[in-house]
Amino acid sequence: MNRKAISSSLLIEKTTAIIPRIFPLIFSAKSQSGGRTWAITLFFYSLLVFAQFAFQATAQSAAMPAPPVPAPPVPAPPQLAAKSFILVDFNSGRVLAEKNINKKVEPASITKLMTAYAVYKELSAGRLSLDEKVTISKKAWRMKGSKMFIEVGKKISVEDLLKGLIIQSGNDATVALAEHIAGSESSFADLMNQYAQQLGMYDTNFVNSTGWPNKNHLTTAGDLVKLASAIIREFPEHYAWYKQKEFTYNKIKQSNRNKLLWRDKSVDGFKTGHTESAGYCLVSSAIRNDMRLIAVVLGTRSEKTREDVSQSLLSYGFRFYESNKLYGGGETLNSARIWKGAMENINLGIEEDLFVTIPRGQYKKLDATMDINSNIEAPVQKGEKMGRVSVKLDGKEIVTQTLVALQTVEEGSFWQRSKDQILQMFE
Repeated sequence: MNRKAISSSLLIEKTTAIIPRIFPLIFSAKSQSGGRTWAITLFFYSLLVFAQFAFQATAQSAAMPAPPVPAPPVPAPPQLAAKSFILVDFNSGRVLAEKNINKKVEPASITKLMTAYAVYKELSAGRLSLDEKVTISKKAWRMKGSKMFIEVGKKISVEDLLKGLIIQSGNDATVALAEHIAGSESSFADLMNQYAQQLGMYDTNFVNSTGWPNKNHLTTAGDLVKLASAIIREFPEHYAWYKQKEFTYNKIKQSNRNKLLWRDKSVDGFKTGHTESAGYCLVSSAIRNDMRLIAVVLGTRSEKTREDVSQSLLSYGFRFYESNKLYGGGETLNSARIWKGAMENINLGIEEDLFVTIPRGQYKKLDATMDINSNIEAPVQKGEKMGRVSVKLDGKEIVTQTLVALQTVEEGSFWQRSKDQILQMFE
């Protein structure tokens, strides 16, 4: 019985005990003061009887537990008109919707995400600077398709060319950057493929820097979401350019081709693509209440369709799912006994933040456990595996992460090692 039920039953007991003691007083009052006193005492007696039943009702209602509130249902992911698509939570990596994510298709100008990624790598390594000037070749100037409208022989900054690539999707700007970095576009494509392998984009092969149609220039929705995530994670300072709605160069103002930037204020990137063979493609990302989703949509029939499909995916994810940070990377989650070391206990944690993406309203159903290695002995290096963290939802494991040592522990003195050797025998 809970506390409320106990309190109510105590009150019932007291009320029941008072009534018999009052009863003789009622008749005494009647004989001495007449009918008026009898009416008053009868009124008070009625109140006491009413109170008894009220307390009984309170006790019964308090003893009954409230029925559990069911979590909102989650419908199946939408079936949408595209060759392939994927919707992923950026923080947890959980896939919320997918279709043919391993199907190899032409990516068109979405290729330029990898071109930009390779440029960012050069910038971060110090081999390139934003104000560095690039001389425009005839090949770059002659590129067809979408253009920044640069002029042959002119020197243009890397920053302006990057904005022309990202915002205007300029093929001329893209080739100019590729040639400046690797000497030729074909050599730059080799560099792109090396970065693709590093990111785990194993079903991707780039032939050029622009996405110009080629039967061997292929990727997948699953690979592209890895690339998009890497850009946001590794280069947040450059990712901000993807939400810029327009860019003017050579007195020509062009708008960003990602129309979701106008349609949904939570969208802050990424990149469009279109060729006859690839269809209309769009990689988009949006953030609401610290939850970031990335959608990749490939091979739709029209510009409007790629926007509608992308918006449907993002709306589905935000409406029915929530993202929660359970533990921070580098935070102490537990400690363990370490034998034969310079200290007796070692702090344990995880190297990266641990996020889970779950259906809305199910946070209280999460259960986390830690399995820690037994008989840990020094020396132990920082980052060494010490066990695992497991998170379950309704008893089903949904995510795991390695539990590591957060500090280095050297061997203890001869006395400490000898003492622990004996103590371990009794563990």
